[in-house]
Amino acid sequence: MGFLSFAGRVLFAAIFILAAWQKVNDFGEDGGGAAKALIPKIAIFKSHLHNTLGLDLPEFQTKHAMMVAIALEGIGGILFIFGSSLGAHMLLLFLAAVTPIMHDFYNYDFSSPDYVLHFMQFLKNLSLFGALLFFLGMKNYNIKRMNRTKSIKTKSA
Repeated sequence: MGFLSFAGRVLFAAIFILAAWQKVNDFGEDGGGAAKALIPKIAIFKSHLHNTLGLDLPEFQTKHAMMVAIALEGIGGILFIFGSSLGAHMLLLFLAAVTPIMHDFYNYDFSSPDYVLHFMQFLKNLSLFGALLFFLGMKNYNIKRMNRTKSIKTKSA
């Protein structure tokens, strides 16, 4: 069971580690292609936040946002391989921040091919988010279960 669990974590984390590696290779002076794709998406997201909630996000450079995304994906994926809860939390944070911004299916017409593409990617990220929650829940369950079985039993005479 231990090897299968480790292999599953490696395969799961490969999505994040390979994406981070691709972003590192493409980074360059301006943050790379991912940063260029992020600029209009953040503008739309800021507009939605301002119009619906009246909130204004502070200004930041997309290059810095890409560095944070690379760190969360890469380091979180590597830590997750070794069963770390911190790694799972880093990946959860990455998915929670990126999914509604990058996969904004709600901004496209229902009959558009872009709608289907973004909706499928949104659902993929949602399922990854759910798998990470399941991992954390099982990890907490096993810790509680181990603490319960380790209770000291008194000897009766």
